[in-house]
Amino acid sequence: MIFSRITGTGGYLPDRVLTNKDLETMIDTTEQWIESRTGIRERRIAADDEFTVDLAERSALKAVEAAAIEPRAIDLIVVATTTADQVFPSTACLLQQRLGGEGYPAFDVQAVCAGFLFALGVADKFVRTGAARCALVVGAETFSRIIDWTDRRTCVLFGDGAGAVILQAGDRPGVMSTHLHSDGRYKDLLYVPVGVSRNFSKVRAGTAYTTMEGGEVFRWAVTAMSDIIDETVQANGLGKDDIDWLIPHQANIRIINAVGARAKIDPDKVVVTVSRHGNTSAASVPLALDQAVRDGRVQAGHRVLLEGFGGGFAWGSALITM
Repeated sequence: MIFSRITGTGGYLPDRVLTNKDLETMIDTTEQWIESRTGIRERRIAADDEFTVDLAERSALKAVEAAAIEPRAIDLIVVATTTADQVFPSTACLLQQRLGGEGYPAFDVQAVCAGFLFALGVADKFVRTGAARCALVVGAETFSRIIDWTDRRTCVLFGDGAGAVILQAGDRPGVMSTHLHSDGRYKDLLYVPVGVSRNFSKVRAGTAYTTMEGGEVFRWAVTAMSDIIDETVQANGLGKDDIDWLIPHQANIRIINAVGARAKIDPDKVVVTVSRHGNTSAASVPLALDQAVRDGRVQAGHRVLLEGFGGGFAWGSALITM
């Protein structure tokens, strides 16, 4: 039987730091209010000449290095992003060209903040069926470009970044299971109301911004993310005590704490990185995983539960043995 296993992780954050103190000069808020409500102290903002594929490439090269492979070993790229550089070709195709690849499949997945889990689920199926041997899975966002920086409800939350993993075929279980869900009935609670086919005049007017009903999203996110923890451990015949680390979507600290409390997860087992980069959408889970690997918390043999929740609504999880 073929399994897929994470053999390398990588992360990248743009150089520009936007602190809560900086936001005090832009909107009616205080740094104390932002941190108390969100747990965020700063977020990173891509430079004007820095694009999603640039962030994706930098995180990908770090994951390639960590996996001790050459880019030519990659035979599948799946990029999760809501902020693609172009309508087409996909960010994954742009990344493939940067890495010197050709011929093998490279495509994007769009599930907003749950996007990395969806991309990982797709890549895992490719590897398990023998259709790929070495997959690059990336979550990358320049989310700051779809944020209204005069809207206090959203602008304090989001930032830019990218995270990546190398997923390779092996004879030992790595990705134990993935669980993916969507419910379009709640599309009006978290969305950007424009696209190519709809309301495109707003793109030209520079008003293509994220809209969110914060209270409703909070309640839904806590319920969905805590319930999927139960779904994931039960599917694998495990208990919550068998999980070494929970790495949730880094949306804000109140959601993370509420999920942990509702699911009865020891807070010492929850990886939290939101303070240093804010909500980076599809990048947040792989960024947090990479940080926990590099600082020594997540080690070989650990069972790690990844989970994300985003617009759609879309939510998902993956149970990984490192």
